[in-house]
Amino acid sequence: MGLGSMPGKPLPLGFVFRSRAKDEKAQAADKAPVNFSKQPRDPQAPKGRPTPKRSEAQSQRRSVANTSMTRKEAAKRQREERRSALERQRQALASGDERYLPARDKGPVRRFARDFVDSRFNIAEFFLPMAVVILVLSMVRVAALQNIALLLWLVVIVLIVLDSFVTAFRLKKQLNERFAGENRRGAVAYALMRSLQMRRLRLPKPQVKRGERP
Repeated sequence: MGLGSMPGKPLPLGFVFRSRAKDEKAQAADKAPVNFSKQPRDPQAPKGRPTPKRSEAQSQRRSVANTSMTRKEAAKRQREERRSALERQRQALASGDERYLPARDKGPVRRFARDFVDSRFNIAEFFLPMAVVILVLSMVRVAALQNIALLLWLVVIVLIVLDSFVTAFRLKKQLNERFAGENRRGAVAYALMRSLQMRRLRLPKPQVKRGERP
């Protein structure tokens, strides 16, 4: 029998719509994804993670301890490598080994500049001994000696300037002839600074004798 033929009062429309709405909600609830809130959270989550077991905590502490030891060993290894590099550099400065020289001393241009200076007598290398003599003479309370000290000082300065000018001119000419296609920047200044040092105190150590052609 249809709904229209059923005896009694007809069903209200609100009841029909409420029933249909309840059925749709129930179907939607059946199709909804399962809630995993009761499942354990990601172990990496900052909150809500379960308390680790004692064995896991001990293994974590051991891994942290091993990591700190590894860092100490790495720092120690770096110090040893740095010490070895400095030792190789010191030996290279004494022997002239190009492999371990500092960057400012490497290359054939710098080597030729060193040999060019070391093969000559440079007035500038005697500057320190002469300066000591002049200082002693200037401290003596004798007018004649003080005048001689002043004169010697002027003569030494003029000779050093002239000798440096000649050295720079000749070295620049040699570099232009031998190393035409290479970087020669700073080589002349490098040689002049070396000429100011006493021969036995120069680093890298001289590899040529005086008068020997580089």
